[in-house]
Amino acid sequence: MPAGDVRFGGGAAETAIHPAVLVALILACLLILVLPRKSLYLPFLLGTFLIPFGEVIVVGGIHFMTPRILILVVLVKMAMSIGSSKNPVLPGGFNRVDVVVVLWSLAYAVAFVLLYLDPGAVINRFGFLLDALGGYFVIRYLIQDMDDVQRIIKLFAVVAVVMAICMVGEQLTHRNVFGFIGGERLIPELRADRTRSQAAFHHPLLAGAFGATLVPLLIGIWKDSRKVAIMGLIAAVTMAATSAESTSVLTLAAGIGALCLWPLRNRMRAIRWGIVIVLVGLQMVMKAPVWALIARIDLTGSSTSFDRFILIDNCIRHFGDWWLLGVKDYNSWGFDMWDLCNQYVAYAETGGLATLVFFIAIIARSFGFIKKARAAVANNPQQEWFLWCLWAALFSHVVGYFGLGYGDQMQFAWFALLAMISTAVVCLVPATVPEAENTHRLRLAYPGAKNFGHQLHRASK
Repeated sequence: MPAGDVRFGGGAAETAIHPAVLVALILACLLILVLPRKSLYLPFLLGTFLIPFGEVIVVGGIHFMTPRILILVVLVKMAMSIGSSKNPVLPGGFNRVDVVVVLWSLAYAVAFVLLYLDPGAVINRFGFLLDALGGYFVIRYLIQDMDDVQRIIKLFAVVAVVMAICMVGEQLTHRNVFGFIGGERLIPELRADRTRSQAAFHHPLLAGAFGATLVPLLIGIWKDSRKVAIMGLIAAVTMAATSAESTSVLTLAAGIGALCLWPLRNRMRAIRWGIVIVLVGLQMVMKAPVWALIARIDLTGSSTSFDRFILIDNCIRHFGDWWLLGVKDYNSWGFDMWDLCNQYVAYAETGGLATLVFFIAIIARSFGFIKKARAAVANNPQQEWFLWCLWAALFSHVVGYFGLGYGDQMQFAWFALLAMISTAVVCLVPATVPEAENTHRLRLAYPGAKNFGHQLHRASK
């Protein structure tokens, strides 16, 4: 591993922020402080996604990117609202997904610090906890009911349109319009004579993943906001295509394929076991391990799928090296092994087995939440379909994690999906709380909603 500043995630040693970004950041902070709770998502998410992640203010060795600054301002707003608002800080209170997110974050931070025993590691993990715990709970705070869920998805559609236009422009001009802010950090990448567009994201993989994982959510709001859904779908597919990444295409296909399983939704247990049996059978008859199938995937003609196979293979073979706290020298295991372009491998090799297990537990409990909510609204096809779209979006992230490690803005899209799932359970499973509280939450969940809430009381009986 590289030493010093680079090892612990350091980029610019000094503040590097464009004047236009500074003005936009100050405006976003002021809006967060003065706007009502229902509108806070606008300055927070627009500032997070539309400002390149490389814009940074360095204070005491800590890199404050735009999202970190906005997180701190929202946390101040949250603190100010405690005791002055009738609404809970977190809809439904502290739930099981929240618990596992906290455990995952702390396990990752502690393992990293113990592995390096360096002040730089402590600073690095402070920034990580601000992003992970701060970002996750801020978004949980912003998404209070199903109307908020729809608002966030619509905003993501608008973000996708802006990104898609930029990414198409990169294909035509080989220039990134966000480059006037990010400079050399945002020069479009070329591979096999193909431009890999990235817009304001730090890498084309992340830009493509944002578009690909957004598709199921946009299909979920189709009936209520058809124009926004169509606009967003065109933009999201464009993002996945212009990123020129096999991972983006596979993630997109995974989300669409999951939606197509809707007629078989009550037979998913059999399908899961069928997949396990097929994989075990392939492992028994293949000369190579079953995960070597990844090496055969190349949908763009320029994929590094073989490297991803070797990455997983090395991780499994070196289990004894990383299981406790992670490992420092994984880059010595082979060519390009420093590039942890698999989220599961990244958490394993840099955070140990506990970090990986808690991360998988987040995914498992989120699937469990959706299953629970679906059972509660089984007599309401519209609500069950929307929950299935959340399930498909979650599945698309699970597939995407095999080909990339989330960073920059994309991690907040992941947190937003987890928050949407938690909110859906609170709003659609009223049987889990006392009757008086049910009535209060139903009113909060659907204040004038046109289609989502008008049958909720009947469906909950």
